[in-house]
Amino acid sequence: MQNAKYNFMGMYKKSFIIWGVAAVLFCVSFAVRGLSESIDFTGGRNYVVTLDKETPVEQVRQSLAGAFVNTIGENAGKEANTSVIALGTDGKTIRVSTNWDIESNSPTVDDEAETILYNALKKGGFISQANVEDFKNPDVRQGGSIISSAKVGPAVAKDITYGAIISVIIALIAIFLYILLRFRNVAYSTGATIALALDALVVIGMYSALWGIVPMSLEIDQVFIGAILTVIGYSINDKVVVFDRIRENFQLYGKRDRQQLFNDSLNQTLARTINTSVTTLIVLLCIFILGGDSIRSFSFAMILGVIFGTLSSLFIAAPTAFLVMGRTIREDEAAAE
Repeated sequence: MQNAKYNFMGMYKKSFIIWGVAAVLFCVSFAVRGLSESIDFTGGRNYVVTLDKETPVEQVRQSLAGAFVNTIGENAGKEANTSVIALGTDGKTIRVSTNWDIESNSPTVDDEAETILYNALKKGGFISQANVEDFKNPDVRQGGSIISSAKVGPAVAKDITYGAIISVIIALIAIFLYILLRFRNVAYSTGATIALALDALVVIGMYSALWGIVPMSLEIDQVFIGAILTVIGYSINDKVVVFDRIRENFQLYGKRDRQQLFNDSLNQTLARTINTSVTTLIVLLCIFILGGDSIRSFSFAMILGVIFGTLSSLFIAAPTAFLVMGRTIREDEAAAE
């Protein structure tokens, strides 16, 4: 990558088309498939359960399929959203999340939910507790039991959803203002913000397209929102480095062709961009492969963010900034010399 002479700017139409098509496809996926929302955003109950024996989590999912069917509200008669993920490394601890009858105000609904869970796990042979009372007792671990439980009501879930959306929007606005203050040029702010928005859209879109297909949990929860904000923070760092080099070259070679200056700057920072991304990916891949299921979704979002954040720095941020400056990109220009 030393002395690279790639014509990144001349590829802008192909880049914009590819990213634009991806954005449209992901928007269609949102409309058709939606997202695998956790109870943080839908409301529901979380149960951390220890099983009687080491069991593949997929078998537990199959056992709980159809167990929770809503009985009230507009979703009456429909199966509730229920997810199961493994916790830890012992193969016996799982987390079950469900939004079954979350709108019910009945004082017995919590006991009913735990009874449904007990019956489903008992039928599947995953626990051997003689009665549901022992299953609900966290002090009776032998034979399987509920270790802990938590409930998020619909009102709280709406507040969390609103807060998550606002946090991402505020992050993008703050970064726009920061870049504007740093470079005193709205073109850089616009290029960076559009690229960051696309980074976030691609990561969220991949979760929409892949949930239920890949053999891992792709729930959208507060941890995932933390991953999105981390991706935005990581990605802007690379874009600032590229823009810094562009500004530096403008000062050193003020009479040189502007498009060539952009290409020179992208090529000069290419080694740094790739090396930083690869070293970060090594760590993230270790977490993804060796870490538990509870952190795998977070690391997967970060991996996607690092990959697409690097690509957007080269193919989206810089060309967009150049166009916002009011200049025209020549596609047939030779590589920067």
